[in-house]
Amino acid sequence: MSINSLILNKFVINSYKIVVLRNKSVYNKEDIAAFKCKLLVWSQQFDDVVWLDSNNYTQQYSSYDAVLAVDAFTAIQTDYQEAFNTLDEYQKSTKDWIFGYLTYDLKNDTEALQSRNFDGLGFPDLYFFQPKKLFLIKGNTVETQYLKAVEDELEKDLLAIEDQKENPTTSETSTLKMKQRIPEKAYYDKLNTLLTHIHRGDIYEANFCQEFYAENATINPLETYLKLNAISKPPFATFLKSGDKFLLSATPERYLKKEGTKIISQPIKGTSKREQDSTKDEALKNALGSDEKERSENIMIVDLVRNDLSHTARRGSVKVEELCKIYSFEQVHQMISTVVSEVEETTSPIKILQTTFPMGSMTGVPKISALTIIEKLEETKRGLYSGAVGYITPDGDFDFNVVIRSILYNTTKKYVSYSVGGAITAKSNPQKEYEECGIKAKAMRDVLEN
Repeated sequence: MSINSLILNKFVINSYKIVVLRNKSVYNKEDIAAFKCKLLVWSQQFDDVVWLDSNNYTQQYSSYDAVLAVDAFTAIQTDYQEAFNTLDEYQKSTKDWIFGYLTYDLKNDTEALQSRNFDGLGFPDLYFFQPKKLFLIKGNTVETQYLKAVEDELEKDLLAIEDQKENPTTSETSTLKMKQRIPEKAYYDKLNTLLTHIHRGDIYEANFCQEFYAENATINPLETYLKLNAISKPPFATFLKSGDKFLLSATPERYLKKEGTKIISQPIKGTSKREQDSTKDEALKNALGSDEKERSENIMIVDLVRNDLSHTARRGSVKVEELCKIYSFEQVHQMISTVVSEVEETTSPIKILQTTFPMGSMTGVPKISALTIIEKLEETKRGLYSGAVGYITPDGDFDFNVVIRSILYNTTKKYVSYSVGGAITAKSNPQKEYEECGIKAKAMRDVLEN
């Protein structure tokens, strides 16, 4: 059934919004898939876009299959100084849906730290906007929320979405050859330095990352995102546009979710490649699940997450629901744990983010020592990589991913970049860690170079 022939079966109107709820019997699976493609192409006319897509991956904690927020009514962007306080004030003043990102460098707001490494992308440290138009997709239902000021555009927009082609118009792209910010030998030297810190007890684990980049690059952001998403089909895929800056993300990892008074963290530590042969693939999956080094990585981060959540949790409420469970994605097997807590109803959602950020899976143990050592050894400012993208609802619930397996692009600077990393422990082998980076980088490299 065509989109413009849908029956609007219920209107909820107040002084601020018009909410349109659609009949669940209208769409079938194919209709929803087509609608999602057309919706994303239609969104490209706006300067502020956040698209979040689960790719229908089965997961225990899921509010929506996909969400699109476009066209900023209000917005904030800031550097790291007092960033979380600024976000707290903004969230309380809007009392509405807000969408945006937290960069890794907000660590400098939560702790007395600095970020002085090279930055070729130039993303602000924090950015959130209040959308004029919001689409929430769950099963065969599409819920549309428009600000009162633009409610008369709803019917026109639905017609425009229906008229869109399901694929973006292909534009000219550069022939890219990604460069490595840290040469292979230098990578080994840096990891050996990191291992020296570990062996003498400065830290127990640290996530070390490296950047791959291209200058004078021209890419079609939406086309690139669609190719990347088709390869990986992750549960937390993201397309973000903020003016001339883009995030094209195939991340499989959730950072933090709030449902009422329940907080859910799902750190990933432990990666294995996949094989087409089912017997070999199952063997790799089982080997990952029993790998002592990978399990120790995961368990150390679980302990860190438990400590982070305890800052806002009700006494005795921090629990590990899943420990070192293996989840399979299109290209890799991942070891994921689920840690939960309960907070008081009056606890600020921003405080929960502030006391757990940056996420444990992208930092190390102890966190502050790891952050300090990482900064000295890495060559690039992480920025949005290993930060988080997500939303906060009018009720103060939220859901944020971890920005990994992602391409970042600044159209003005013509600079495109992706970074990969891994957890380094006392049992790490620098050559194997380097090879694991190659596995994680494969989808991004294939999309950009081919």
